[in-house]
Amino acid sequence: MRAEPTPDSGDRNALGEEPSAYLRQHAGNPVHWQPFGDRAFARAAARNVPVFLSIGYAACHWCHVMAHESFEDQATADYLNAHFVAVKVDREERPDVDAAYMAATQAISGEGGWPMSVFLTADGLAFHAGTYFPPRPMPGRPSFLQVLEAVHDAWEERRDAVEQNARSLAQTMGHAQLSAAVNLNELPELLDPELLPAAVRSLGRSEDPDDGGFGAAPKFPPSAVLEFLMRHAAVPSDTAGEARDMAGRTLAAMARSALFDQLDGGFARYSVTRDWSVPHFEKMLYDNAQLLRAYVHWVRLGGTPGFPAAEAADVAVRTAEWMLASLGLPAGSWGAAGPHGAAEALASSLDADSVVNGEHHEGASYLWTAGELEKLLGNDHGAAIARLMNVGEHGTVSKLGSPLHPARALSPEEAARWAGARPRLLAARAARPQPARDDKVVAGWNGLAVAALAEAGAVLDRPGLVDAAVRIAGYLEKVHWRAAKEELVRVSHAGAARGIGGLLEDYAFCGEGFLALFAVTGNAHWYGLAEAVVSAACRRFIADGSLADTAGESAQVSNALGGRPGLDPFDGATPSGAAAFAGVLLSYAALSGSSEHRTMAGNILALLPPIAAQAPRVAGWLLATAQAAAEGPVEAAVVGRPGAARDALHVALLRSPSPGLVIAVGAGGAGGGQGEDAGTAGTVPLLRGRTAGADGAPLVYLCRGMVCERPVASVQEVRDRLSSGRR
Repeated sequence: MRAEPTPDSGDRNALGEEPSAYLRQHAGNPVHWQPFGDRAFARAAARNVPVFLSIGYAACHWCHVMAHESFEDQATADYLNAHFVAVKVDREERPDVDAAYMAATQAISGEGGWPMSVFLTADGLAFHAGTYFPPRPMPGRPSFLQVLEAVHDAWEERRDAVEQNARSLAQTMGHAQLSAAVNLNELPELLDPELLPAAVRSLGRSEDPDDGGFGAAPKFPPSAVLEFLMRHAAVPSDTAGEARDMAGRTLAAMARSALFDQLDGGFARYSVTRDWSVPHFEKMLYDNAQLLRAYVHWVRLGGTPGFPAAEAADVAVRTAEWMLASLGLPAGSWGAAGPHGAAEALASSLDADSVVNGEHHEGASYLWTAGELEKLLGNDHGAAIARLMNVGEHGTVSKLGSPLHPARALSPEEAARWAGARPRLLAARAARPQPARDDKVVAGWNGLAVAALAEAGAVLDRPGLVDAAVRIAGYLEKVHWRAAKEELVRVSHAGAARGIGGLLEDYAFCGEGFLALFAVTGNAHWYGLAEAVVSAACRRFIADGSLADTAGESAQVSNALGGRPGLDPFDGATPSGAAAFAGVLLSYAALSGSSEHRTMAGNILALLPPIAAQAPRVAGWLLATAQAAAEGPVEAAVVGRPGAARDALHVALLRSPSPGLVIAVGAGGAGGGQGEDAGTAGTVPLLRGRTAGADGAPLVYLCRGMVCERPVASVQEVRDRLSSGRR
């Protein structure tokens, strides 16, 4: 007989003090939510009930919908509290938990996404799962309460079968993890030189040449793939032109679409339509950091007639400015020292929804009707802007209207008309209800932003962006890096680090950011910090010659993966931890001369051949790193007396599209240098023994594949050498 639900007085909603904005959004639910951890699972074991695991994130529209429909409903909460221990997870805070149970959800239900709804045994094994469940049955989808009742029945009446199925699934997932293992003790095999051109041709078969991007709707920005295509395009080959054209079509389509906020800058998470005309409006730091870097690299590559470098530079500047203005957390927001109003760290995201009259509306802040434009700008001007920006009589998103986007290049006259309208439209939009911001700081995503801002500042001649990168890197060092323990913490909130240690992706992205900042500033402090982070990652994530994404932060996650450490080589919204780590190892090896780290990078790249052949769209960063490895990578040591001549050589290198180019700057000569140059040669092996010219005149030493050429002294010689060295 089914037990009647009774309130469990031993539990309460425990999310009110959590650093995650997503968890705090659910602190007022009548559900007795618990954060993920041993305590919650011990409670399930003591009560002899399953765990209901709900995973989402603060900017997720459908997470808000399910929360309102089910988690705020008292009757549903009473049943859930009586028969389950309810656990909430922010996927951005715990991607290890999300990855493990996403794999289980896909295996069980054939679908994946957020909100994710997973039912677990008290030791963390999944036995039933799905995504969004409505409050009432729909065709092909039961109601949430029906699912709860069915799971409770199975748990009470068929426990042995439930637990056996959960164990079998975990074993299957463990074998899948083993198949993606990397043995770092072996000597890596050389990659087939045809692998990279073959990947370009394979990507060409899945490209949408009319609307840009790859595949059909929904369309996500293919940031890692774009990096590979641009690196490949920089090296003469039969497929270089194809790679350049594909990258240009996608970058142009996104820049001119509703995915890009035409008023304020920054990119939405994805488009629900093939032509990028209806975005899913959440704005994520990780997307914008990667896309900022992609548009900067397009500028560096030189652009194409179809998407000029100048247009890409404008998109990059507006994206960087949006990141700092809208996601920037000024020092005063938690009382730390620093210039008032200057971003010291970057928040995670802006919500997809805005709350209007107490109700969530997706994209409400961004939508316009033709009538609103005419009222604001005048009938003729407003109607012209509506036509220009594809705002018709009927809203493409909801009755609130349509997003502004031209979907094509603007003529000079149209661009001037749009530039004149933007300030008034921005002021009007600022008066609307704004989407909420998730203020948690994720180490890895801020590392991505450091690299992007530093390179944007150097390539676009925006020193303020380099200054911002320095501030954010300083925050990561001060708040997230525990030097005494040589440990990186993944999340901070209000200026204090909290929660689990960083995952492989955090160490890799932060290492990438610190190395990029060293290349731009020449300050060896950032090289030293990158070296410490790389060394710590090797100790933390490599055991018995095998690499893992995590260091076993939770026994439940390990159990769900069959007891094996997990390594996911596939890119998601960000590069995989393995791919990002391979890239950092390759760059660090070039700067340090470490053959050990070069070998480790090569072993990780050994994951590439089967993935590149079958699914290059999820191997973009491995492909980009392989392209850099194929080019050497090129090592550039700039030495000489600080001043305009050395700066010109340094900038020429920073603006070169040479794949994986590694740059170090120092004074050279026996006497060292002044200021930030002092001691650089002693810290950075690539600079050792590099002497400046007569009277400290600057020189550039270029090396490739452990072979160095004679030093050069002019910008033109640097450019010629880099060009002639490309195959």
